[in-house]
Amino acid sequence: MYAVDGDFAASFHRSGLSIEEAEHELGKTERQIRRYLAAECRVPKLVRERVEQIAATRMPVRSGPPAFRFIDLFAGIGGLRLGFEAIGGACVFTSEWDRWSQESYRRNFADGEDHVSAGDIRPYGTDPSLIPEFDVLLAGFPCQPFSLAGVSKKNSLGRKHGFDDEHQGNLFFDIERIIRHHRPAAFLLENVKHLERHDSGRTFQVIRRTLEEDLGYSIDWRVISSAPWVPQKRERIFIAGFREDVGFSFDEFDRMIPPQAQWPTLGSILQSHNEIDAKYTLTPRLWQYLQDYRAKHEKAGNGFGYSMFGPGDVARTLSARYHKDGSEILIAQKGTRPRRLTPTECARLMGFEHGDRKWSIPVSDTQAYRQFGNAVAVPVVEAVAQYMEPKLQEMLGRGRDGERQRKVA
Repeated sequence: MYAVDGDFAASFHRSGLSIEEAEHELGKTERQIRRYLAAECRVPKLVRERVEQIAATRMPVRSGPPAFRFIDLFAGIGGLRLGFEAIGGACVFTSEWDRWSQESYRRNFADGEDHVSAGDIRPYGTDPSLIPEFDVLLAGFPCQPFSLAGVSKKNSLGRKHGFDDEHQGNLFFDIERIIRHHRPAAFLLENVKHLERHDSGRTFQVIRRTLEEDLGYSIDWRVISSAPWVPQKRERIFIAGFREDVGFSFDEFDRMIPPQAQWPTLGSILQSHNEIDAKYTLTPRLWQYLQDYRAKHEKAGNGFGYSMFGPGDVARTLSARYHKDGSEILIAQKGTRPRRLTPTECARLMGFEHGDRKWSIPVSDTQAYRQFGNAVAVPVVEAVAQYMEPKLQEMLGRGRDGERQRKVA
């Protein structure tokens, strides 16, 4: 056994590479790579440097202590986390129940022994003391009970929605109990735009009353479109709260929005033609079905049906059902049938691959489409985190003076 290159395994983990991807990237066999990881032989310098380069791109290593500690609830694949890591935060606790999302999360984040990973949030809502101390709470709590699609589907099936959905809607109150126990300096909650209007506004009234009156936090919220940052019309509500009134509001958030001339179109995220596998082109049968479906509803005066886009366009909202037929975002192709976006293009459309940041996709196409369709647009969260940062620093400064331990009875 070799004692050299002891950090290679850690760098490899941070890189997010699977063994199969590493074979391609490094030009080495599976057996050689496994020997490197087991320290059974020396790791060539070029191999080590390439892995470190990929790791630095996917998961930059920060020097010095974190600016604050945060927890990531209903984490999905970590979109909210990326935004708050970008302003110097360190994630100390993650909760995500879906096993495939957990796999993607593990592949793309290198967490140490001090990080706690959990599945079901409910045991931690029952006993919040199980969660490590933290400064900021992030939660993209389940949106299906409040979304237009979720409500329509559950109404058609005679099922409950919103807070009456005991399996998903009531999970908001696990967040409430965690905030009540830990009294973090701040929080950011994310959900669908329709949350404000659900149940004639009563759902949002309960949320607002719980956060402001019951917990004593100063909050503000804003519906933000992703279109200035990624080529997708995706609107989500963001609710920011601070333990004390530090004068935070979203009134000046427009200064974070890029000039409209810089807003991207689909051409910025589409892969080249020779990178697209033929399996993403719709089959003749599916394409005919989508055309017939659209024609039927157009005749009835409805707007239902597929949507076609080209490089100069901005897409509709990517949904978790995209794996079924891709109908909400079809890409036109010359001389043949349209195609779906690839998972890599979805990663770009959601901002998980953005600039120098790369994203590993260790799951099937079906699971990847579900994950990206349920995710947040990362550049939007980065902008929100940057906007909150000055008030967060002010709040943390107050906490260091001894106010952080104040509890709500």
